[in-house]
Amino acid sequence: MPSKGKTGVLLVNLGTPDAPTRSAVYRYLKQFLSDPRVIDVWPVRNIIVPFIILPIRSGSSAKEYKKLWTEEGSPLKVYGYRLSEGVQEHLGDEYIVELAMRYQSPSIKSAIKNLMDQRVSRLIVLPLFPQYASASTGSVQEEVMKQLSKYWNMPDLKLIDQFYEYPPMIDVFAERGRQYNMDEYDHVMFSYHGLPERQITKGDPCNHCFKEGCCNEITEANQTCYKAHCEATTRAIVKKLNIAKEDYSVCFQSRLGRDPWVQPYTSDVIEKLAKEGKKKILVFCPAFIADCLETTIEVSEEYQELFEEHGGEKLQLVEGLNDHPNWIKAVADLVRD
Repeated sequence: MPSKGKTGVLLVNLGTPDAPTRSAVYRYLKQFLSDPRVIDVWPVRNIIVPFIILPIRSGSSAKEYKKLWTEEGSPLKVYGYRLSEGVQEHLGDEYIVELAMRYQSPSIKSAIKNLMDQRVSRLIVLPLFPQYASASTGSVQEEVMKQLSKYWNMPDLKLIDQFYEYPPMIDVFAERGRQYNMDEYDHVMFSYHGLPERQITKGDPCNHCFKEGCCNEITEANQTCYKAHCEATTRAIVKKLNIAKEDYSVCFQSRLGRDPWVQPYTSDVIEKLAKEGKKKILVFCPAFIADCLETTIEVSEEYQELFEEHGGEKLQLVEGLNDHPNWIKAVADLVRD
């Protein structure tokens, strides 16, 4: 028999400090970097993070967040609310859409309570990370299950774990790219958030990763591999924009610590391209559905300075999906389907 209750929809992004202050950034980083799925090495998570990383990074990161902050607040949260409101409008009264952040507010706990208080009979959870990683999507799924386990009666649950090749999403990324004249750029860079190599291999029971050609296509062996998902997203956007193979690169940013992370590093690729004489580079960041610290500050400012130091001129960031009307519709259709 069909259910009588409405369908709850939980859209979850990573998170953001509640304010661009050192204390708020400290709280955010503490929750984020204490997650065993984010930092999976006990000594680092329990010794280096609280005694070294948090005291140092909370101050420097707060300065960066102040540059990013708008009158409405953190862009990640502002775009998140616009997305959830737009999705609600598309889906109609039979759905109840809530926004949550994995770290800080609005919390997954509070969002689930809001949905359960309205007696939803079905719950669809969409972590807003196109490519699956245990440190992002996996962490959201774990927290959702933890919070739902506190309720005696649970709703019918659907967890969407990835959408890295979702055609409507690819279309919007391509549309964003077409705002720029590709002929004016010497190279196109696809920069994704990085992960420690060990986290890739931990999720690789087939011993498939980091071999030549391992990410050239999605197979049974790499179907849950973050790097393979990133490569697949890139291939889809490149095909849509008809970019030649020699005219683009895939790389990974936001490295933390000294352990090897997925390579090539964005910083190394930027230096290489500049030394080869490239003057203008167009940068996509398809791991981020909304502009945030990693795009607006890390790419547009920090990597721009690095590019100039080595002889380059312009590093142009392609705007994120943010609150683009076609992206809002794409999310609504993904949920409905």
